[in-house]
Amino acid sequence: MAELFAAVEIIAAKRDKHEISDPQIDWIIDAYTRGVVADEQMSALLMAILLNGMNSREISRWTDAMINSGERMEWSALDRPTVDKHSTGGVGDKITLPLAPLVAACGAAVPQLSGRGLGHTGGTLDKLESIPGWRASLSNEEMLSVLQTCGAVICAAGTGLAPADKKLYALRDVTATVEAIPLIASSIMSKKIAEGTGALVLDVKTGVGAFMSDPDRARELARTMVELGTRAGVKTLALVTAMDIPLGLTAGNALEVRESVEVLAGGGPSDVVELTVLLAREMLQAAGVKSDLDPADALKNGTAMDHWRRMISAQGGDPDAALPVAKESMEIVADSDGELIDMNAMKVGIAAWRLGAGRSRQGEKVQAGAGIEIHAKPGALVREGQVIFTLHTDEPDRFARAQEALEGALRISNTGQKVARLPLIVDRIEG
Repeated sequence: MAELFAAVEIIAAKRDKHEISDPQIDWIIDAYTRGVVADEQMSALLMAILLNGMNSREISRWTDAMINSGERMEWSALDRPTVDKHSTGGVGDKITLPLAPLVAACGAAVPQLSGRGLGHTGGTLDKLESIPGWRASLSNEEMLSVLQTCGAVICAAGTGLAPADKKLYALRDVTATVEAIPLIASSIMSKKIAEGTGALVLDVKTGVGAFMSDPDRARELARTMVELGTRAGVKTLALVTAMDIPLGLTAGNALEVRESVEVLAGGGPSDVVELTVLLAREMLQAAGVKSDLDPADALKNGTAMDHWRRMISAQGGDPDAALPVAKESMEIVADSDGELIDMNAMKVGIAAWRLGAGRSRQGEKVQAGAGIEIHAKPGALVREGQVIFTLHTDEPDRFARAQEALEGALRISNTGQKVARLPLIVDRIEG
């Protein structure tokens, strides 16, 4: 069969800063998914997109073409509206874990298709797999069943969902084209739109520990994704939120599950609770659910915990099982008295990764118990010798490189000096 276009002409058009047409976009995504367009040709096009950008029509069509490469899910059998949340990731960002059952407790259904961690940001599925017996891979029928009985499901996206994105994502990772906003936005939104949710709340992280460290770039990404969702008929809004210091008091898989359970039990760190409740309210509003139960109350009265336990059990997990604990630990202490004024989220994330909590390439195994406990956050008065971090790993030879990553992560001042912190909510963007 003769092909409609030649890849080299499409590459040349974008190289020379021209628009590529809807039929060209449809063809190249389909042809690359079929193996007709070679990796080196698609790599050249991705780099041209990174350097020269895409307009909103091109981004929208690119996203549609990726959705059309696979199946679309639909939840019309459910008796309640669906809403999902996506975070661009950060250090200690375990919000999905308490958030999904919390929103379910307040009357919406949450079909949360999540991913694994790569580099310094943790993956939701890696965290949940530290719960004995819990399964990430569910069939579409199992997903619907868990949603109907528990109100929320957190699982891996099936291979049928936007297969073009899976292939493109792997290529972007090895060609230094991950940072292109059109490619990030279309990657995230193709999966979320294909997932079939009726409403979507985006948590776009910014600050030193985020993928988009510059708030203006984070806003641009948020606006692009909100536009894509709105065009596709999904009620979409985005919060740009702070990731200059770690979120909560843990970074690492089982450690973050433990902290999430504390939040569901009515406790937990105030920043995690605040963001979880805020996102829950936004999700319920986006889904059009007027609940008699406020999310803050659902955390306090045990309703959200009940939904968590049912959801974990429905996916084969034991909510009462002891979580894995790393074999070795090491303490990092303050080197002076004073006020802790800064804690670099990126350095903490890299240290947790080096301890075994994250992976450096797709498919690598992570340690369930590895990671970092944080005993003091910026604003606290600390004494010389006071424990600030406890490092956990199964392999003690990892401690040296983790310590190296933490060099300069803390700033302690006794002069009244302050560091300009980002507010928890930097911006809110609606379609």
